[in-house]
Amino acid sequence: MDGVTNGLEDLAIDQIPVYLLKTKSSPSDTYDKYFDSLENGKYKPIFVPVLQHMFRDDALRTLRRAAERFAFAGGSEANDAYLRKATNNPAKKYGGLIFTSQRAVDAFHVVVAKLDPSKLEALFDKDMPLYVVGPATARGVTGLGLPCPVLGEETGNGEALAGFILKHRKSLSTEVTHLNGRSLPLLFMVGEQRRDIIPRTLQSDQLSASERTQVTELVVYETGEAATFEEEFTTLLREAKSRGVKKQWVVVFSPQGCEAMLSALGWLEEKTGKYSEARKGAIAGPLKSCVATIGPTTRDYLVQEFGYEPHVCAATPSPEGVGVGIVAYGSK
Repeated sequence: MDGVTNGLEDLAIDQIPVYLLKTKSSPSDTYDKYFDSLENGKYKPIFVPVLQHMFRDDALRTLRRAAERFAFAGGSEANDAYLRKATNNPAKKYGGLIFTSQRAVDAFHVVVAKLDPSKLEALFDKDMPLYVVGPATARGVTGLGLPCPVLGEETGNGEALAGFILKHRKSLSTEVTHLNGRSLPLLFMVGEQRRDIIPRTLQSDQLSASERTQVTELVVYETGEAATFEEEFTTLLREAKSRGVKKQWVVVFSPQGCEAMLSALGWLEEKTGKYSEARKGAIAGPLKSCVATIGPTTRDYLVQEFGYEPHVCAATPSPEGVGVGIVAYGSK
C-alpha cells in the first residue's frame, strides 16, 4: 500500500483507527498532529489518498512570469518605468489572491520557491490581501513567507469567504484596490473542478458598480480519483477486521471517492448502487464503522447520490471541527 501513510502496523490495543481519505500534507499535516494527541492517543490517524493532484506546468510558468514582472506589486520606479515603456501598461495586475484549497497553496509554493527570496518584498505589496477559506489554508499561505496579510481564516467555506471579501474591500483604500483609476481583479487559483460561489458572488449584477469585484480564475492543478484507492482502502479494512478492531472512523474530504469508499465498506447494493442498511449490518459483524465528512457539500452528496447519511458533519472544515464531532458522537 504505497499511498497509505501511518498504517495499522503499530495500532495499539483499543486504539481507534481514523482513516483520513486525503493525501498527507508535507512537511507536516495538522490532522496527523491533532488526532495523535486527541484524548491521549485514543485515535490512530491513517492517511489514504483518494485523489491524484497534478500541477499544470503552463499555469505555474504564467504565475512565475507574472510575479517577476510585478503583477502583484507596483515594483520599483525604475521597473515601473521600464514596463510602461515596454508594454504601455502599468505593472500591477491584481489586487489580491484567493486560496480555497491546500493544492492551490502547494502550487503557488512551487512558484514562490523559484523566486529570489531577497526580492519577495518588492514582488508582493505588503498591503495586498491573501484571502483564505479556513485555518488549514491560512497556515499554508502564511508558510509561503510573503509580506502580505493573510485574511479570512475564520470563514470556513466559499460562501462565507465571498461575503468577507466584499466587506473587507470596502475598508481598503483605492491605492490597494485600484491602479490609475482601474479596479484591480482578484486572482483565484483553482482546480479544474470547483464551485463558482466566490466569483459569482463577487461579480453579481445585484452589487453596485463600486462593490462589484472582478475575479480572474487560473486553473493551477487537475484532480482525479487515484486508481489504487479502492484497493488500498479495502486492504486496510480487511486488516483492521483481522486485528480485531472494534470501531473505526472514515473521514471524507470531497465527493470524489465517496462511491469507492462505500463500495469498499460493502454498503452499496449492486443493482441500485445505493446505500443498504441491510448489507451494512450483514457485513460489519462486531466491527462498527462510522463516517464523518469535512462539511455539508460532501454530506449532501452522500445523501443525494447514495441515500447515505454520515454520522458526523464537521461544523468547521478543520481537524478540530472533525475531532469535536467524532468525540461528541462517541459520547452519545
